[in-house]
Amino acid sequence: MTRSVTVVRVGNGLVKLVGLCLLAGVLVAGMLFPTVGALGVVSNRASDTVDATSADLVTTDPPLMSVIEDKNEKPIAYLYQQYRVNTPGDQIAPVMKAAIVAIEDRRFYQHSGVDWQGTFRALLSNQVNGSATQGASTITQQYVKNYQVLVAGRDDKSAQEQAQAQTVARKLKEARVALQLEKKLSKDEILTRYLNLVTFLGRVDGIGTASQVFFNTTPDKLSLPQAALLAGVVNNPVSFDPWQHPAAAKKRRDVVIDAMVSTGKITTDLGEAAKKTDLGVGPEPQLPGSGCVGVAPEDGFYCDYVQGYLSQAGFTADQLQTGGYVIRTNLDPDISKVAKQAVEHNVPKTANGIANTMVIVKPGQQTHDLVALVANRDLGVDAAQGQTLTNLPADVSDNFGAGSIYKLFTTAAAMEKGQVGLNTGIPNPKTQCFFPPIRYPDTKCHTVANDDQTNPDPITLHEALAISPNTSFTNLELGAGMQSVLDMASRLGMRNTMQTNQAGSAPDPNGANELTTKPQSQSFLNQPSFTLGVSPLSPLELANVGATLASGGVWCEPNPIASVVDHTGKPVQINTPPCEQVVNKAVADTIMNGLKDDTISGTSAAAARNAHWTRPLAGKTGTTDTSESVGFLGILPNYSTSSLVFNDGSQPEPICGTLPIRTSKSCGGNVGAFGGTIAAPPFFNAFNQILGSSPPLQLPKADPQYMDKNNHGPAIPYVVGRGVDDATNVLKSAGYAGVQTADFNSTAPKGTVVGQTPIGSAPHSQTVTLYVSTGFVPQAPGATSPAPSSGAGTPGG
Repeated sequence: MTRSVTVVRVGNGLVKLVGLCLLAGVLVAGMLFPTVGALGVVSNRASDTVDATSADLVTTDPPLMSVIEDKNEKPIAYLYQQYRVNTPGDQIAPVMKAAIVAIEDRRFYQHSGVDWQGTFRALLSNQVNGSATQGASTITQQYVKNYQVLVAGRDDKSAQEQAQAQTVARKLKEARVALQLEKKLSKDEILTRYLNLVTFLGRVDGIGTASQVFFNTTPDKLSLPQAALLAGVVNNPVSFDPWQHPAAAKKRRDVVIDAMVSTGKITTDLGEAAKKTDLGVGPEPQLPGSGCVGVAPEDGFYCDYVQGYLSQAGFTADQLQTGGYVIRTNLDPDISKVAKQAVEHNVPKTANGIANTMVIVKPGQQTHDLVALVANRDLGVDAAQGQTLTNLPADVSDNFGAGSIYKLFTTAAAMEKGQVGLNTGIPNPKTQCFFPPIRYPDTKCHTVANDDQTNPDPITLHEALAISPNTSFTNLELGAGMQSVLDMASRLGMRNTMQTNQAGSAPDPNGANELTTKPQSQSFLNQPSFTLGVSPLSPLELANVGATLASGGVWCEPNPIASVVDHTGKPVQINTPPCEQVVNKAVADTIMNGLKDDTISGTSAAAARNAHWTRPLAGKTGTTDTSESVGFLGILPNYSTSSLVFNDGSQPEPICGTLPIRTSKSCGGNVGAFGGTIAAPPFFNAFNQILGSSPPLQLPKADPQYMDKNNHGPAIPYVVGRGVDDATNVLKSAGYAGVQTADFNSTAPKGTVVGQTPIGSAPHSQTVTLYVSTGFVPQAPGATSPAPSSGAGTPGG
């Protein structure tokens, strides 16, 4: 009986050996890539696939983590699908390379991608034992497989499974690619790429993040015990997790150290000393989340705006999460924290139905850097904790308006036309019934009243800017013309705002009326209430209006980005619109000067006194008719700031004018909120801290030509939104023959004028530049690897 069993076993072994020989023949034949007959056709196709795969392995980087930094290079957020950074080979400690070679592929420097000796030994063992426990994969082969899982197949579960299938076909392709790869890359390049690719722990991929997560160090500073632990966990990141399975992790680390001794990379004494050390890992790591939710409260909305801004510039979400970019922003962390504290002090983050935003922009002729973008709310999903996913300070989020701050647009339009100067007297009755520009037989007038019935009539424009009477500015608006006033709002900075409808959304062709079907730039053409600030707006764009005035009439897009570099350190060009001279410097300076009395004798004077404010400041307050929104625009030569307090709840109610700030259907004996009493205080609170003891800066002087009514000569028509041919004809008909065009990448219809410089008063000899849409925004340079998946890499075999 025993003898017969032995015979059977020997017989089975012989059969397996014969099968092994046949399998070896298949492998060798496959390596030769036959090119004749039917087999040749199949092999040529396989060869093409191998060529393509090996080419991808050489040219395509693995998914790399991007980081968003503040202006001081401190990270504020991470964007990733795989938590990995790229580390050049010369920045990986030699002991790390020696450790991984010793435990994973000690013949790495002798073979040419496939270790035939180890392969046949593993095949023999697997055939005789009837299992597939020995993989015999070289580091090059492991790199190929991990690439297929983590890079090429990260959006395809089936492809990931095929890349890990224990089949001869998969092994054959893997070996073929490995052989080709070794002809294209040096050993050190392959080893570096492998260490940058593989998974060390859960979502921790690559040696750069592994060094930081395990030991709070960098790959170049890894010690022998640290390198041995990292090399050991690659085989099974779950089983050898040093936090969950410390004993198994230490045993595995010591196996690596012994392997390094046996390969002669370290001495026995050094190895024994290393094995006596503990694992050396810190507390179990908590990886940062990917994205802007959960970052520091003062950074959340800014971070969200950065992502949207880069998306508009041609970066895909996949690029940002896989490209390994370093995105340096203009966020000033000190200013942002002070601003956040000021709005939360004014309106607590959990206040029912009341938002308080503050946006701070630095003026400039070449850029308007965005330094703070905060609200009393936080970016997040828990409404009960005062969180929201709506970007309150950046989006068109204040649905109730900025009130009298919009009188700036009327002022600028009328002043540019020469209809008024700072000293000009304008009618200012206590009440007046105004007809819209387009009147039908049944059109009725609308009564407008001043809040303060003791205002002088007439009143100078300078006085009116300080105390903000309604009837005077409505008269001025109709005199300047609605089209001019609406265009001025866009020119100075309310560009996205003016493209939304009067519900604060994109115009809806199926809407009930023109209030929803048309953008504000069109629907207000017959509504003089525009100057009273009754329409939805973006707090960010309002702050940028002030920056345009403080920049001598130069508009630039609010800019959150200081620089972007890819993972190689190469700068990445951002697709941003050029700055434009939207009103001449004399107009901008005169308006700035005309706003200087708001904190002295105007509507924010009490708040300024309470804050002991003595610096020159161009200020303008705003209050909507029912006090559902109040605002303050404060403009210094070096900062422009909007502070808006408005309803953000589902059941809007008036905001009361007493502390603590609250909403109520009736504020009792108390009056409703005003911009000067509710929105201005957080500005003064913040800027007393931001400016500290720095010397005060003077406001620009008013231009004498704009103190009274004056003929300022011809004006360059505003042609943004027209087709380029139409725009050119309009300009030439107005006497401006010098028209030049420049392409700008934009999703506006091809050939549409999306920008213009200059605009406004200018001699006919002035050359006008039109920025014309190309009709598309090209994808930004950088990562173009496949879309993401939840797959994880596997180490060997």
